[in-house]
Amino acid sequence: MSGSTAETAVPEARGGGLPRPGHGWPMVAALAVTQTIGYGVLYYAFSVFLAPMAADLHASAPQIAAALTISILIAALCAPPAGRWLDARGGRGLMTAGSILGTSAVLAWSQVENLPQLYAVSAVIGVACAMVLYESAFAVIVAWFDGNGRGRANALLAVTIVAGFASAIFLPLTGLLVEWYGWRQALIILALVYGLTAIPLHALVLRRRTHPRPRGERDGIVKAATRARPFWLLVIAFTANGGAVSVMSVLLISYLIRLGHSPVLAATLAGLLGVLSVTGRLITTGLQRRLPAALIAAAIFALQGVAVLLLPPFGRSVPGAVGCVLLFGLGFGIASITLPHLLTDRYGTAAYATLSGRIAVFSVADKALAPLGAVALAQAAGYTWVMGAVATACAIAALALLAYHRL
Repeated sequence: MSGSTAETAVPEARGGGLPRPGHGWPMVAALAVTQTIGYGVLYYAFSVFLAPMAADLHASAPQIAAALTISILIAALCAPPAGRWLDARGGRGLMTAGSILGTSAVLAWSQVENLPQLYAVSAVIGVACAMVLYESAFAVIVAWFDGNGRGRANALLAVTIVAGFASAIFLPLTGLLVEWYGWRQALIILALVYGLTAIPLHALVLRRRTHPRPRGERDGIVKAATRARPFWLLVIAFTANGGAVSVMSVLLISYLIRLGHSPVLAATLAGLLGVLSVTGRLITTGLQRRLPAALIAAAIFALQGVAVLLLPPFGRSVPGAVGCVLLFGLGFGIASITLPHLLTDRYGTAAYATLSGRIAVFSVADKALAPLGAVALAQAAGYTWVMGAVATACAIAALALLAYHRL
């Protein structure tokens, strides 16, 4: 997308001025901490609790896993209203309230006695996730660094690099807590860790740089965007990519074991995805200073598709499996830093959170549902067909971004 297109698409969306010195980077540091702990407690820790909860609640693993699906779907449904709130009032109140809600929900989770209670608590956690995780944090950063594109890119990169280690930190930590104290006490400890950090940081550190634009102006930007092709190409691209990444996150270990690798090696290779996401974000942010962001993301999404296609014929050997995982992992986390860049470049910052929330309805819901479809496809037709479907999704994402760039 050319610079002239970006500036003429919605010219009234542009904000002016530079951010006030001194407070932007403390906010970035606070958000890096709260995002790391938030993802660790509200999302990644769930997988560790699956087996002990199933035994204690006398339920099957799929019944327990459905709770996480409910949480993600509720987060997707809550994304648009959260986005509208962020554009109108900023992130301080919303993220503080979300931190309180998330802490309370995790404490309630530790006391559940049956599946209906677990599902109800999971729905509340989904609401909290929509209020406190990446979409909200990015909206705060985008608003603060309005008019400072390089500062915004560096701030987003800093937050996602730190939060990219959430799984590496909280999966083993949660495992130790469950081993030492049991799953209920472990949840209480995690809730206190989250509440004692996120609530004060969100309440005391977050600020809003500028006054919100009039509601009519924001509504006009959103209406113009959602009636035009570029916005829906972004929806297609990031929904397809989100589904592909989600499927690989869930099924990669199982598929590598089916290819003949040991469970330890399979888990180790899958664990590289989180580390590689940091590498991919660093590379992408550096390239964005020289090349169009849409073209960079399209190329990386296409490489992910190639990696998935190569996995069935070459993944039986250790070098082949490592190569395919490395190639796919480089694009594992780039969507989170590419979408804010594309939205602000074309539409400005005034309605960023609202537009991001509307895209999240599709992309986040697909992250929840795609693995279920992939499991069903694997049982019916085999994992090779699943890899073909993932590669197709990567190709769709790449082609959508290429089309977006040309508009």
